[in-house]
Amino acid sequence: MVERRPEPPLWEQLAQKSRAMPQGDRLQKVLARHGFGSRRVCEDLISAGRVVVNGDVAVLGRRVDVDVDVIEVDGVPIGVRPGLVYYLVNKPAGVVTTSSDTHGRPIIIDIVPAEPRVFAVGRLDVETEGLILLTNDGELANLVAHPSHGVEKEYLVEVAGGEVSGGKLARLRDGVELDDGLTAPAKVSQPEAGVLRIVIHEGRNRQVRRMCEAVGHPVERLVRTRIGPISDRRLRPGEWRELTIDELRALTDAVAVEVRRYDQER
Repeated sequence: MVERRPEPPLWEQLAQKSRAMPQGDRLQKVLARHGFGSRRVCEDLISAGRVVVNGDVAVLGRRVDVDVDVIEVDGVPIGVRPGLVYYLVNKPAGVVTTSSDTHGRPIIIDIVPAEPRVFAVGRLDVETEGLILLTNDGELANLVAHPSHGVEKEYLVEVAGGEVSGGKLARLRDGVELDDGLTAPAKVSQPEAGVLRIVIHEGRNRQVRRMCEAVGHPVERLVRTRIGPISDRRLRPGEWRELTIDELRALTDAVAVEVRRYDQER
């Protein structure tokens, strides 16, 4: 006859179940801390199935380890690991966006704190001015900069040759044939003669310069004024600041929209 072991006390059973469950902070608390709204709003996000942890749709009560777990909202990984930083820099002309330069030119990472080590999200050529993001969050950086589903980038462009004709503006909007293919449709306006406002979501090398040159109006000055929902007219050339929680949330939302659009078009 097999001897049955007595069941452990209820408190011990509950303790065993607790140890078997993921440890760490409650998911809604982590989301709220990173700008996704109040805990109630974050609970609604989880209940709606919009939050995924390590590939699994999360449920209320889920706990997460921010050092290990990968959390996605609407298909976009969010940076919850301690130590992640997000800097907005207004790059002056003459500064390169690589981490080093064999010609001894100023580099973008020298503008921000040396630690933690960060990298530029995408690139601006050496003569282009304006806004660029620096971070150590590789997942978000790849999504923001990816040509297929990158967020919008807006540029203010001074061109040679005076006023750009309506026909040439239409070409810029509809797509310009470059040596690496036809550009995607762009938003283009001319606030004053010889000054264009161009919004693109691709990230080809020197794209805006090549587009303008293709229609006969070479660029004389190029300034990036917006990255997705992020802009700052008060940030002077050579200055930097950290993104706010609201800006980081807005950027994540913008990336999520582009990822969904890309997935639907595939």
